[in-house]
Amino acid sequence: MAISADDRAKLICLARNAVEIEVLHSAAPRPEKLTGILAERLGCFVTLTNADRLRGCIGTFQPTQPLGEMIVEMGRAAAHDPRFVMDPITPDELGQLTVEVSVLSQLQETAEPAKLTVGLHGIYIVSRRGAGCFLPEVAAEMEWSAEEFLRQCCQSKAHLPGDAWRDPQTKVYLFTSDKFDH
Repeated sequence: MAISADDRAKLICLARNAVEIEVLHSAAPRPEKLTGILAERLGCFVTLTNADRLRGCIGTFQPTQPLGEMIVEMGRAAAHDPRFVMDPITPDELGQLTVEVSVLSQLQETAEPAKLTVGLHGIYIVSRRGAGCFLPEVAAEMEWSAEEFLRQCCQSKAHLPGDAWRDPQTKVYLFTSDKFDH
């Protein structure tokens, strides 16, 4: 999927405005008329960092609205990531935040999860007892092998046994991501 520089800038602007308005308790932004990729239904994540410290990361694989609207929704949600309820983003922090947008490909179920390409593929693991995901860059940043990536996702994200990805009842989906920030 090719996202133009102009569309990337629009998506970052939508996400940043959504975060700022949420932190400042203002009215939600309304995206202008959405065209091109911004009008498509694509999964996405908004990740917020301050000096390389995670401050929020929320996304969806099942968009219910066009990408431009989903980015606003995910930006608002990332500003209140439940992991940081005791340490919320403050108005003073807004100027220091890096806002990263990840636009996702469609999920592809795989019968051979261990053959994923570290750094290229993200994973979404689903079982009847839990589900979790990691964006593609996590394995590369942590220097994990494919099997360690799968194990960590099972344990830390899906709250499953580390080898749950091997269970035939567990579904493993791969996806790619076009990631950009400002």
